[in-house]
Amino acid sequence: MLQTLRTLLLGLLLYTAALSLQAQSTGFRLAKLKYGGGGDWYANKTSLPNLIAFCNQHLGTNFPPEEDIVEVGSPDIFAYPWIHMTGHGNVVFTDAEALNLRRYLMSGGFLHIDDNYGMDSYVRREMKKVFPELEFVELPFSHPIYHQKFKFPEGLPKIHEHDGKPAQGFGLIYQGRLVCFYSYECDLGNGWEDASIHNDPEHIRRAALQMGANLVAFALTNF
Repeated sequence: MLQTLRTLLLGLLLYTAALSLQAQSTGFRLAKLKYGGGGDWYANKTSLPNLIAFCNQHLGTNFPPEEDIVEVGSPDIFAYPWIHMTGHGNVVFTDAEALNLRRYLMSGGFLHIDDNYGMDSYVRREMKKVFPELEFVELPFSHPIYHQKFKFPEGLPKIHEHDGKPAQGFGLIYQGRLVCFYSYECDLGNGWEDASIHNDPEHIRRAALQMGANLVAFALTNF
C-alpha cells in the first residue's frame, strides 16, 4: 500500500512538473544519486548547480539553486523527477536498493548516468540488477532527447577525450519509455562544471549545458 502511494505521488509530481515546465515554472528539485561500493558519487561538485542555473535561465524552470543528495534505497527518491549519477569507480546496489530504483523508474522517474571515466563496467553490472530483462541500447541521433529546445543532430557532444572513442548515448527503455540515459565517453557533467576547473572552451561548456538541459526537459515531459 505504501509503495502504491509513493508511485501515485511520483506520477502526480511528474505530471505537475511537465505542466510547470511549459508554464516556465517548476519549483521541483534535482538530485544527485548517492550509491555504495566506494566510487566517488560526489564527483563534479559544481556541475549540477550550474546546470540548474542554465535550465532556470533557458528553459524557464524555477529549480532551487542547489542540488539535493538522495540515496538509492531511500523512499525520498520518489520526490525527484530527474536524478543524476556520476563517478569514476565502483558502484554497488544492494538488492533492496536495486528494487527501489526499479520502482522509481517504472513509476515515471528518470535517471541520467554520466560515466566520469572508469565506471562503465560497474554501471552495466548494477543496472542489470535493476532491470535484468533490459539491455542498454545506443539511441539513434533522431531520438527526441537530442531534439528538445537544443538540437544535437550528431548526438552527444564530446567534452573530454580519454580513449579516442566517440561519445555515445545509451538508454534503458521500459515498456516503450526511456527511463535511463547513459552518457558514455563524453564527460558531459565535466562540461557543466565551473569554467576554471577544466578550462574548457566556452563553446564546449555551452554544448554540455545545452545537452544537459535537453535531458531535464525530456524527463519532465516524457513519463
